[in-house]
Amino acid sequence: MNDSEFLDALSRRLAGLPQVLAVALGGSRTQGTARPDSDWDLAIYYRGDFDPRHLRAIGWPGEVSELGGWGGGIYNGGAWLTVDGRAVDVHYRDLDEVDRIWDEARAGRFWTEPLLFHVAGIPSYLLLAELAANRTLAGDLPRPAYPPALQQQAPDQWWSRARMIFDYAAKNHAPHGRATACLGLLAEAVAVTSHAVLAAEGTWITNDKQLLRTAGLDDIDTQMITARSASDLPELVQTIRSRCRSRLRETDAELSQPDQVP
Repeated sequence: MNDSEFLDALSRRLAGLPQVLAVALGGSRTQGTARPDSDWDLAIYYRGDFDPRHLRAIGWPGEVSELGGWGGGIYNGGAWLTVDGRAVDVHYRDLDEVDRIWDEARAGRFWTEPLLFHVAGIPSYLLLAELAANRTLAGDLPRPAYPPALQQQAPDQWWSRARMIFDYAAKNHAPHGRATACLGLLAEAVAVTSHAVLAAEGTWITNDKQLLRTAGLDDIDTQMITARSASDLPELVQTIRSRCRSRLRETDAELSQPDQVP
C-alpha cells in the first residue's frame, strides 16, 4: 500500500468513528518537511460525546488515551499508533472548543497552557492555527484567517510576559552566576517574544520546532552558546533582550509597556 492509499484508508476509518465529523492531516506531512520515517499526524474533529474506546476497538497497536489524558485543556488527548507499519499520531479536537476559541480570538482574547516540549506553552489559538495549516481529508473544516483583533492585542500580552522573564533573569540569576536557571529563562523569554512577533505579523504557528526561525529570531541560537563563564550572563541577558525588543519593534506592534532597551 503506497502512502496515498494508506492515507485514504486511514482517514476513512477515522471518519467513521461515532461523533467524528472531520479528519485532517497536519505536521511535517503538510509542511513539506517530512522525512521518509516521519510520523503521520492526524486530527479527528468531533462534536458531542466522543468516546476513545471506539478508536481503541479498531485494534491498531499502540496507546489510546482517554479524553483529557494528555492533561486536558487544548490538548485533550489522543493516540500513538502503528498502522500498516507506519507511526501514526491521532489528536482529539473538540469542535465546540474550537468554536469557543474562535469567538475569543475574534475578540482579541486568548490564554496559554503548559504543554510538554513547548518552552512557552501553547496559546489557545493553536487550534485555529492547525485549521489554517492542516489538510482536510474527510468532512468539512474552516480555514480561519488571522483575526485582526488578535493581531492587535496579542503581541502586548506576549511581550509583557517576556519583559517580566527578562527582568527576573537579570536581577535574580545572572548576577549570581546561576547559569542553568538564567539560560532557561532566556529560552522561555525568546520563545514568548517569538509568539509576540508572529502575532503582530498575523502569522499562525503550530509548534515550537520552527518557532524561532519563523519569527526571525533563530540567530539567538548562536548567542545562547557564547557565554563562556558565569560572569558573561548579565551581558548575555541584555544582548538577547535587546535583540528581541528590536525584532518586535520591526513589526510596529502597539505595546502598552515600552522597553528602554536600545
